[in-house]
Amino acid sequence: MKAISKSFHGITVLHNVHFRLREGEVHALVGENGAGKSTLMKILAGIYEPEEGEVLLRGQKVYIDSPTVSQRLGISVIHQELNLVPYMTVAENIFLGREPNKKGWLSYDHMVKGTVQLLGQLGLDLNPKAYVHSLSIGEQQIVEIAKALSIHADILIMDEPTAVLTEYEASKLFQLIEKLKKQGVGIVYISHRLSEIKRVCDRMTVLRDGQLVTTCDTDEVTERDIANLMVGRELQNLYPEKPDRIGNEVLRVEKLSKAPYFHNVSFRLRRGEIVGFAGLIGAGRTELVRAIFGDIRPDAGKVYVQGEEVHIRSPANAIQHGIGFSTEDRKKTGLFMDLSVGQNVILPSLNNVSRMSFVNRRRERALVKKKVEELKIKLNHLNQPVKNLSGGNQQKVVLAKWLLAETELFFLDEPTRGIDVGAKGEIYQLIARLAADGKGVVIISSELPELLGLCNRIVVMHKGQVQGELDAREATEQAIMAMATGL
Repeated sequence: MKAISKSFHGITVLHNVHFRLREGEVHALVGENGAGKSTLMKILAGIYEPEEGEVLLRGQKVYIDSPTVSQRLGISVIHQELNLVPYMTVAENIFLGREPNKKGWLSYDHMVKGTVQLLGQLGLDLNPKAYVHSLSIGEQQIVEIAKALSIHADILIMDEPTAVLTEYEASKLFQLIEKLKKQGVGIVYISHRLSEIKRVCDRMTVLRDGQLVTTCDTDEVTERDIANLMVGRELQNLYPEKPDRIGNEVLRVEKLSKAPYFHNVSFRLRRGEIVGFAGLIGAGRTELVRAIFGDIRPDAGKVYVQGEEVHIRSPANAIQHGIGFSTEDRKKTGLFMDLSVGQNVILPSLNNVSRMSFVNRRRERALVKKKVEELKIKLNHLNQPVKNLSGGNQQKVVLAKWLLAETELFFLDEPTRGIDVGAKGEIYQLIARLAADGKGVVIISSELPELLGLCNRIVVMHKGQVQGELDAREATEQAIMAMATGL
């Protein structure tokens, strides 16, 4: 890709960017949110057309004016945002638009057989006849990967492919990447996980504010070097000091069960404490939190909030008990993307600014503005649609709405998914501040360094049950993975 430039509504998002991918290499494309990475790859994928510059494949200039042309040229994309049809099966999604047929009749058996083979390459067991809407977000990501691999591409673009995968599933993906390299497939790897870039990638290109910063071999730079190149300044320690002023119990869960997700789960959380939950996809971590939050009804067990047994029947009921839940997919279940920042922040607290069904707009604006300033959310104005913010600022909006609702107990499911390294540091500081203010915090994360860096204790789940608990000061990634895999 030579001298690529692109703008939207007069705002330049790419300017004179050069990018070269070699056969059989993994090339990292890195930068902060808004640096232009996804836009550059969408040009290669035929979603956008460049205003200046050209694209060459094997030395020949090509015109890619649609995703169909891109696929025909052997380019396949695993998008950061999942692109699946919820009420179709895994097999139907993978072969959508390329359905195998026998004498003119659609062959569902061939689709199922092909899906099993693809998933086998990933080393994962997923029912090809399962409907996508019934899968976890991590399992849906696996379907996206299998779908991209199914066209036998020469160029594979992976946009945050491990964002919701556990360490175990990610390691399986890395093994597959090595196989694809040996087959001569060129892979563009977009990720905010710097350790992955060092582990997987041969070279990297850094973008900042839509412009090329550098292209270099990954073995020539450290993770800190990559982070500094991305943000254009020297970054300090990523993880803040862990909270050490632990107070009284704020949550106790006793023998909570919900078939088929989790069974007989018990744990405690105290004020000022951050407790992490680790486990593989399907371990039941997210479903456990959903049950505590009233989103699904448990079959058995008890929940105590601040020493008193509670019977939470709905999320609204949970909010009344001072519980907030930042879901793993903020765009689908954490925020109303078409509403403004102000509307999203005030939603759980409307009763506090309303009287006889009338909202006091002046008070609403004052409260929202205060939280936006406290969390340093970058926006143009409070009426700006939340969908136009960066991933890091969207996550801050989620935290702002629960802080405004006077939440005492925070459940944060994959709180830094799809967020660049600079914004991650800000989110980590906010989480540490919650604990320092005496809040109780539970974090579910597939990033083990994140759990080790933030948490006081780590609870490990395996197949719906608590496999063990580790003091974060003594825990290691190896010890967590051994428990998570049932060893």
